[in-house]
Amino acid sequence: MNINTFYNLFYRHRFEKASLIRKIYILLILPFKFLYNYFYIEEKKNLDNFSLKNLFLFSKNLNFLFEYFNSDKGEKYINQYTHPSKRDNIRIAAHGYSKFYEKVFLEFKDKKINVLEIGSFYGNASAAMFFYFRNANIFGADINPDMFNYNSKRMTSFFVNSSSTSSIQKNIIDKKIKYKIIIEDASHMLKDQIISLFYLFPILESGGYFIVEELDFPETREDMRIGQEFPDLKSILKNVLKKKDFNSKYIDQNLKNYFLDNVETIEIFRGNINEIAIIKKK
Repeated sequence: MNINTFYNLFYRHRFEKASLIRKIYILLILPFKFLYNYFYIEEKKNLDNFSLKNLFLFSKNLNFLFEYFNSDKGEKYINQYTHPSKRDNIRIAAHGYSKFYEKVFLEFKDKKINVLEIGSFYGNASAAMFFYFRNANIFGADINPDMFNYNSKRMTSFFVNSSSTSSIQKNIIDKKIKYKIIIEDASHMLKDQIISLFYLFPILESGGYFIVEELDFPETREDMRIGQEFPDLKSILKNVLKKKDFNSKYIDQNLKNYFLDNVETIEIFRGNINEIAIIKKK
């Protein structure tokens, strides 16, 4: 993690809302806060080497792996959204998505597939999937790729700004890679959820799954929809299920038609805290 990422994660929102005096204060303390926290940032872990000494992980279920690598996709986790220096060992309730993932991932467990997670953060979920999908290539995309704490011959981390269609095009679509599983766990903004699904659905393989985490954020959190226009993705998916028409300023007719012609099933579940959409392609 570099200082720009540290600022974006922990101070940018505070800085934007602060008074002039408060902004000056933040700028003055930022280098010292970063240096202090730097010594608590985990070193990158090579999973190829780590796996040789931890072969037992290849036989574990997905919830065990999510919790082992401290991903909030499991039932419990240690808060990873606070300063590294302030982390404790207290396990708190996480999203609990693993039970939904396990049902759809099981058929691909030993297959050679490509898995993409958008919003990989520290890469904890990617590390878990490295062991669950022992023959898969795992791709982690994030606006702050320097945070990704793992490397392997089967893992790739890279930059993408999920709020930008040009960034999605350049950094994902233009790479000409097809994915069996795409997980959208990035900004959770209303617009970003919509463009991620509709722009990336064409590079999802037949029989694959596109998963949107925290589907209900734009509905329940005002900060996830500021300056953006409804319908949100949850409303769009419900209309598709009811075979009702929808329109969104964030996608064109071609993308809309492609999705409608190629979607097989849409299921929406509630985890421990928020909702998740699991979308299967024909």
